[in-house]
Amino acid sequence: MEAADKTVEERIVESYKRDEDMMILVFAQWCVNHGLDPAGLYQEAYPGQAANDRLARVLELTVPKEEAGDIPDATVLGVLSLYGNDDLAAVVADAIVRRDEAGRMDNA
Repeated sequence: MEAADKTVEERIVESYKRDEDMMILVFAQWCVNHGLDPAGLYQEAYPGQAANDRLARVLELTVPKEEAGDIPDATVLGVLSLYGNDDLAAVVADAIVRRDEAGRMDNA
């Protein structure tokens, strides 16, 4: 029974990692879609951490803005919060505010 429990635990961990990679991809693609540097925003949110290898790996899966579907701001914020990336969600929220303010200035 112990081996079966370990297998279930391993599957749960792997599933979580896949889902977390999807969260990273949503964040990275949202950044690409808005002309932002995902690694730069990550570093702003977590200045004491080294470069994020998973982010670097997932960045290879992003596509140019012209080929990507729209990712609503609320979606990226929700996904980041769901995985406890509140500091990164705050940095993204600040980027949204700056983008929206710049857009209003351009239209004035």
